[in-house]
Amino acid sequence: MVKRQAEDSLEDAVPKASPASKKARVDDGFEDQEQRNGLNSKFSYAPANGQRPEHDFTYGKSNLTAAEHEDKSNEDEAVHPPESRHAEDEEDEELSAYFTVSRQTAPTEGYSDLYLDTIDRAVLDFDFEKLCSVSLSNINVYACLVCGKYYQGRGPKSHAYFHALEIGHHVYVNMQTKKVYVLPEGYEVKSKSLEDIKFVVDPRLPKEDVMMLDKVVKDAWDLSGKKYRPGFVGMNNIKENDYFNAVIQALAHIPPLRNFFMLEDLSSKSELVQRFSVLIRKIWNTRAFKTHVSPHELIQQVSRQSNKKYDLLHQSDPVEFLSWFLGNMHLALGGSKTKPGTSIIHSVFQGKLKIESQQITAKADAGDRLRFEEAAEVIVDTMRYLILTLDLPPAPLFQDEIDRNIIPQVPLTSILSKYDGRTAQEHLSMRKRYRLLHPLPPFLLFHIKRFSINKFVSERNPTIVTFPVRSLDMAPYVEPNPGLHPPGEPIWYDLVANVTHEAVRTRDDSVEGEAERKVWRVQMRDRARDEWLQVQDLYVERVATETLFTKESYLMVWERRRGGKGKGRG
Repeated sequence: MVKRQAEDSLEDAVPKASPASKKARVDDGFEDQEQRNGLNSKFSYAPANGQRPEHDFTYGKSNLTAAEHEDKSNEDEAVHPPESRHAEDEEDEELSAYFTVSRQTAPTEGYSDLYLDTIDRAVLDFDFEKLCSVSLSNINVYACLVCGKYYQGRGPKSHAYFHALEIGHHVYVNMQTKKVYVLPEGYEVKSKSLEDIKFVVDPRLPKEDVMMLDKVVKDAWDLSGKKYRPGFVGMNNIKENDYFNAVIQALAHIPPLRNFFMLEDLSSKSELVQRFSVLIRKIWNTRAFKTHVSPHELIQQVSRQSNKKYDLLHQSDPVEFLSWFLGNMHLALGGSKTKPGTSIIHSVFQGKLKIESQQITAKADAGDRLRFEEAAEVIVDTMRYLILTLDLPPAPLFQDEIDRNIIPQVPLTSILSKYDGRTAQEHLSMRKRYRLLHPLPPFLLFHIKRFSINKFVSERNPTIVTFPVRSLDMAPYVEPNPGLHPPGEPIWYDLVANVTHEAVRTRDDSVEGEAERKVWRVQMRDRARDEWLQVQDLYVERVATETLFTKESYLMVWERRRGGKGKGRG
């Protein structure tokens, strides 16, 4: 079969160039429409990186209608020629100059991230132990800034990633590095609006502010607008850890100890040291979200290291816990068991004590059992101490009708006579007497022994100890040493903190009847205001200086006055 020849060649039939692709035509139409409609394009979505999204609704709508706008504009030119629209354009330019919003080429520096409006600061609580709420792991933990829960990791198979997909919470902070990320996208957020959250995670004050904590009166406010004093905040009693709270509060108000744990880099130290440092900094936080802190993270570490001897479920003795805590902190900071002054703990609290011992012979009668015999051998020993124990005189067993409501009292100087070098005590088959040695430590810890345990029951001595708040002279209890301290000169100490005990009777249906529950409080001095405050768990209240001794003092912290003489203010 013979093929029919075409009348014209293909080149002559299609003289125009090949049409552009659909995508190119749509893009050109979009750009033309954007140039013509300047006002509307200012409010179209523009991502921060300058790239056009592939599936964006706003751009998709513009792309679909680009050709339609182009055809419509051609029709408008045919109906309204350019000469007739010249006056209208001048009028539109004046209106556009008035209503147009200035367009930014890039987002404002530091405020360029999404989802930050979903953060709920009211639910954030970084005081509890950093454990994933799903796996209970403490490795690579992130906190959700929307609900406050802890999750592990941020990779595609992590619990934080699934939480972001399932619940729709997108902002997370790494509890170790304090970097904030958006999930599931996975990019880091660098926004200045998150600095307050990063500060609460790990509050660190500059050295100048730390040195002024005791000199400048400063109030702060939490998220709800409640006023509080930094350093004098409540501490959560999770179960039965009020003994723990009282001791930590007292330690947080010892300036050299507080400054060390607030300023030093302890990232290479043990977990016990790091958690204690964080808790001290949270107590003195001036930008806190709430007016109290929780010791959960530290007490969990203490429970593990003490084999659950000191935990939050059972009440313990504050002095026993303090002794354990200071010893372990000393070793964790690199201190030596034999060399003195090898850590901040020993530099602040450790002193020397001379002990004279003599065997009690069978010839000694009841009145001479505590009298040292000159002929017998006296053993002299020197030991170091962190806490000095003071013994109370026995409480009266019987009271007459007139004195039935009188509470026994004893002055602090009377029970301190144990260390005057003359008063002897009987210990097993030995008589002993004690004397403090120079130099005395910057801070003295007094343990007033109230509880005694025998084979049958634990007894409490309710005797009240009266004491001066300032100007306690310790010179009579120190052996003279002219090379270290001038003879006859007083050694003044001022009270810093006082841990008190209160016995609260609770109803008990057992055969024994009513039981006593121990309540521990701490009284602390606000140096900047020269006031005293009492803290019991979450409750903080002012107390009169004249009434401090009316409580059953159990643990006292005294600070040696620097320089100056007399009984004035140290």
